[in-house]
Amino acid sequence: MSVPLSSKEQSLFKQVVQLYESKQYKRGIKTADQVLKKVPNHGDTQAMKALILNSQGKTEEAFDLAKLALKNAMKSNVCWHVYGLLYRSVKNYDEAIKAYKFALRLDPESRQIQRDLALLQAQTRDWKGLVDSRKTMVTAAPSVRANWTAFAIAHHMAADYQAAEKVLTTYEGTLKNPPPATDLEHHEAVLYKNTIIAESGDYERALEGLKAIYRSNPDRTAVMELRAEYLLKLGRKEEAEKAYRALLERNAERRAYYDGLEQALGLDRNDSAQHTQLQDLYKSFAEKSERIDAPRRVPLDFLQGDAFKEAADVYLTRVFRKGVPSTFANVKALYNDESKKQTIEQLVLGYASQNNEENGKNWDLAVNYFLAQHYDYHLCRNLEKAYEYIEKTISLNTNPQDYTFHLTKARITKHSGDLENASKQMNEAREMDRADRYINTKSAKYQLRNNQNDDAINTMGLFTRKEANGGPLGDLLDMQCMWYLFEDGEAYKRQNKLGLALKRFKSIHDIFDVWFEDQFDFHSFSLRKGMIRAYVDMIRWEDHLRQHPFYSRAAYSAIDIYVKLFDDPNYGSANGDLSDADKKKAEKKARKDKEKAEADKKAAAAAKATAASEEVVKKEDTDPQGEELLKTKDPLFEAMKYLSPLLAESPLNIRSQQAGFEVFIRREKYLPALKCLVAASKIDNANPLLKEQTARLRKTLAELKEPLPEKIKEVIDAELATLP
Repeated sequence: MSVPLSSKEQSLFKQVVQLYESKQYKRGIKTADQVLKKVPNHGDTQAMKALILNSQGKTEEAFDLAKLALKNAMKSNVCWHVYGLLYRSVKNYDEAIKAYKFALRLDPESRQIQRDLALLQAQTRDWKGLVDSRKTMVTAAPSVRANWTAFAIAHHMAADYQAAEKVLTTYEGTLKNPPPATDLEHHEAVLYKNTIIAESGDYERALEGLKAIYRSNPDRTAVMELRAEYLLKLGRKEEAEKAYRALLERNAERRAYYDGLEQALGLDRNDSAQHTQLQDLYKSFAEKSERIDAPRRVPLDFLQGDAFKEAADVYLTRVFRKGVPSTFANVKALYNDESKKQTIEQLVLGYASQNNEENGKNWDLAVNYFLAQHYDYHLCRNLEKAYEYIEKTISLNTNPQDYTFHLTKARITKHSGDLENASKQMNEAREMDRADRYINTKSAKYQLRNNQNDDAINTMGLFTRKEANGGPLGDLLDMQCMWYLFEDGEAYKRQNKLGLALKRFKSIHDIFDVWFEDQFDFHSFSLRKGMIRAYVDMIRWEDHLRQHPFYSRAAYSAIDIYVKLFDDPNYGSANGDLSDADKKKAEKKARKDKEKAEADKKAAAAAKATAASEEVVKKEDTDPQGEELLKTKDPLFEAMKYLSPLLAESPLNIRSQQAGFEVFIRREKYLPALKCLVAASKIDNANPLLKEQTARLRKTLAELKEPLPEKIKEVIDAELATLP
């Protein structure tokens, strides 16, 4: 325990806690110093001061003071709790959990420590530990519904479905009066319990449960969808048919409902004998409204030959008369079938050659625009024809603010390889409607593809906050605008400005860390609001977070840079291959950039001095050019920071395995390198890079100065024999 305080100092200590909670950090430090002036070794006050220092960004000083606090008050639950909070802030979750558990031994009744421990166990997916923590919290406060719900979630995530259901049922049994119809939290809990029963495989009982809440639950769509799904899985197809027809009455554009109805009717798209029945089915829905698109578009997926041609003719004629600009995007999935692609091309070319006055004013515009996109598409690319049709389309367009066709013209130019003109044309499209954010971002993207980084950030700055710290780039970082960060990084990589490229890729890496960290707020928020199913979906989504394309793309590029830096430490040096004149220009620009960075730093310091004293200080970017990232002494260690999440969460992407091989073989980790090759061979055994990497591994192993241990050699030889 800490040294006892007098009533005056005790009152000041309580003020320290309140000032920390209200984020009045300077006053908190001042008040803590008042206590420590009287009682220098008071551990609890030292711990609270450490917590405030950490919030001000003084992490090392905070840890030193927290250790001193523990030395002065080893048996203080406050000191251990604060120690855990400090470790949590630096993402050392294992040490944080140890500290929380020690604090709980000293004060088993502390709800705050128990709550913090439970949140951290949920964050680290320690479901077994979370079950124990939530059980303790339910026992301590059995009247709080959120505690029961959290206890059930812990069992559910631990795959103990019966226990999860039992917890929710037990709570329902404690209710003296039935919840009112307006109690949305209760309705959500009932649906959540139903999904648990279904996940356990007992669809019959789950269906029975839905009957009881069918009319009372306000989320009627969810109830109807679950009922249709359960009926289909139970093989009760007549009832499932009615259920899906009822859903289609509510939303006739939802393709999943049509898929369910087909299964309920026992119809198979792959069976050509059933195509007539399927066509009649979709026709019955199409006749209900002229505005519905799905029942007219879906049959094109399974029809073949003359039947497809007839249906495609009807569908395309309809949308061209309306002038729907997204027609090509809606049908291009059909182009994977060569015969369908040719049929569509013949039909639309026929439309273009006809006298189409009777088809309305939109017809010629829509047909020519479709053909421009058709010939620009990679499966049937003919850029000369694409240019011909897009120019004709632009000449037919009468709206001076409609940039759609100019955007497509720029895309065609890009596909021809002329990135400079594509960028100019996209900027001309932007000028047609300066108030449109979409075309503004498109223009910036094309500028980045043409390595116009400065122009791109100026273009993006037209729609960013003027007062943002760090200018437009700072605002884009705050908004986590990953497409821009990635394209900016790729542009710098192409220009051999690898420090800035790594800076952008690291920003994306950090954004995903922030997304994962943001779960902390939702572990408690979702329970307070009762949004249980959405919370469970979020947890499962976060478990595969780094499968996201933006993360994988940035990671592959960063790994590629670090691997090349390992091979050649001078790779990416600013003036490596320049002439003397270009070197002088580069040095002059570097000096200007440095002077500008120093000026910005001074301005930021001045702004900070005049800012409100109680605000949380933002960390300064001490390496705006990414020079420190480029100077790393261990490039492969840095590469592993990107690679490990890829191999853990995106192992079915062959590029992840190939990147893993490149890192592991340079680290002389031959078994992991072989493991990556084996995984890659299962994904695509004919991949040419796989064969090249396999040959490199064989050559490397054959040239080893010291032979591998016999057992490892046997394993490697056996697996290598299975590779191409």
